[in-house]
Amino acid sequence: MTDDAPAADDPMPEALTVAGLGVRHGFFTRRGGVSEGPFASLNCSLSGRDDRAAVMENRSRVAGALGAALPALVGLFQVHGAETVAVETPWASGAGPRADAMVTDRPGIVLGIVTADCAPVLFADREAGVIGAAHAGWRGAVGGILESTLAGMVRLGADPSRVVAAVGPCIAQASYEVGADLHGAVLACRPADARFFTDGARPGHWQFDLPGYCLARLQAAGVAQAAWLGLDTLAEKSRFFSHRRRTLTGGGPIGHQISAIVL
Repeated sequence: MTDDAPAADDPMPEALTVAGLGVRHGFFTRRGGVSEGPFASLNCSLSGRDDRAAVMENRSRVAGALGAALPALVGLFQVHGAETVAVETPWASGAGPRADAMVTDRPGIVLGIVTADCAPVLFADREAGVIGAAHAGWRGAVGGILESTLAGMVRLGADPSRVVAAVGPCIAQASYEVGADLHGAVLACRPADARFFTDGARPGHWQFDLPGYCLARLQAAGVAQAAWLGLDTLAEKSRFFSHRRRTLTGGGPIGHQISAIVL
C-alpha cells in the first residue's frame, strides 16, 4: 500500500497549536519522526507492528518539543469508552490503564492521546492549573467521554466556565460515511443530533460530522470555548494517519499521530 508518506528523519516534529489553550501542547502530525514504511514517520503508537525503538524515539521527540523528557509522557490503552483517570505520577511507556481520557494538576506530566481518525481533544483551565486530554471516537463521544473528562477536571479544581477545549485533526463529515449502527446509536442518545448527519451516497448510509458533534457536546457541557482545527485526517495523506484511508485502500499496517498537553 502506498500512502504518500513523508520520509523518515525529518528534522523536527510538526505540531499544530491553539492559542486559546494557554498551556504547552501540540496536535502532532505524522511528520518529523524516524519510523519507516507505512509508519513513516512520527508514529507514536506502542500497540502496532512498528519497531519499538523507533516509536520510543518518536515519543521522545514529542516530549522534547513540549519541553519535557520521555518519562514524563503518559498514554492509555484506549478502548473507545468513557473512563477518565487522574494522573499523579507518570507510568512506564505502554503501561497505561484502560481508559480514554486523562486529567492532571501536576506540572510537568505530559498527557498524550493517539489517534488515526478519532478526535483528539485537549482541555485546559489555566487559572486552576488543570489540564485534560481525551480520545473521542464516535462510541466514546456518544458514551460521554468529553463530559467525563470535564468531570475529572472539576474534581481537581477546574471550573467548566473557564475551560478551553480544542478538537484536533480527525475525520471530517465529507470523508465519514457511516451505517445504521452509528446513526441509530447517536439518535438513541439524543434525537436532536440528527443535525450532524447528511444523506450518504448509498442508501442506508449517512455522512457523520464527528468534530461538530464533539463541539456540541462540549458546548452543552458549559465550556468557555471550544474549537476544531478544521483538518481532515483522511484527506491529507502526507500529514495524517487514517484508519478509514487504510480500509479504503485494502488494509495493512498503520501508524497513529499523537496529541499532547502539559502544564
